[in-house]
Amino acid sequence: MKIQPESVLDLLHVQSAAALATQSLTLPGYPFASALPFVPDSTHCPVFLISALAEHTRNLRADLRASLLIQSCDQAEPEASPRLTVLGDAVRIETTPALVARYQRYLPGAARYQALGDFGFYRLQPRRLRWIAGFGQMGWIEAQDWLELAALSPDAEEALLAQLKPDSGVLGIDCYGVDLCRNGQRRRLTFERALGDEDIAQHLKSLGLIG
Repeated sequence: MKIQPESVLDLLHVQSAAALATQSLTLPGYPFASALPFVPDSTHCPVFLISALAEHTRNLRADLRASLLIQSCDQAEPEASPRLTVLGDAVRIETTPALVARYQRYLPGAARYQALGDFGFYRLQPRRLRWIAGFGQMGWIEAQDWLELAALSPDAEEALLAQLKPDSGVLGIDCYGVDLCRNGQRRRLTFERALGDEDIAQHLKSLGLIG
């Protein structure tokens, strides 16, 4: 089944936690899974902030290969819930003001961890992705197709954010939609097609998010 990369973005942008599997150092050959929060970056790659003392961080230092399971969990039938497994390389990335600002918009509580000094940002760079929408609805997404998704630059996003109303609740903006916080939960407004920054500004104005 051919999966269009943009069709899985809603799940990636709405979910706030995932299961990260790394290669165990203490039991070589066995995967070590742990729960952690994450934020999608401007290229729709998962980014997480992790401690140098954490078991999964030590594992990644030895072997950067990992996978991340993101799931919209139906407690009654979890196996029927949409889910995405991202297989890739977890790479330590530079801490930039734009990255910190975006991460803390999605996860305000991360500020206290970053202040501890031993936490660093990692990006999971996809090698392949497995999408399961439900029973009989599944397929692979190749890394090249994922990397060809339209991306809004951090500078363009910052310029759009600066135009928003103070109470907009917007967490992030990308070419395919807008992420918001509503009643403590992430929500997403999806565009009908990929938009450039000027068209996004017009769309945000039509939604009443720009005054």
